[in-house]
Amino acid sequence: MSSFVRVVYDTVKVFILFTGCTLLFYYGILWINQEYEQYHRYDEPDGGALKVSGGAHHEETTWFERLLYYYQNGE
Repeated sequence: MSSFVRVVYDTVKVFILFTGCTLLFYYGILWINQEYEQYHRYDEPDGGALKVSGGAHHEETTWFERLLYYYQNGE
C-alpha cells in the first residue's frame, strides 16, 4: 500500500510541476504579445530616412532572363 501512495504522490508532484510551468509559459506569451501589440511598426520614420524600394519596373523580359535574375539575386 505504501508503494501505491508513493506513486500517487510522485504523479501529483509531476502534474503540479507541469501545470505550473504551462501556466507560466502561457502568461509569459500573453505578456510578450501585449508588449508587441503596443509597438507601432508602421509609423513614419524620424530623421532623414529614404525609401528603399525601387518601384515597379515594367520592362519586357523573357522567362529565361527572369530565371537568370532569380538565380543571381534570389528575387
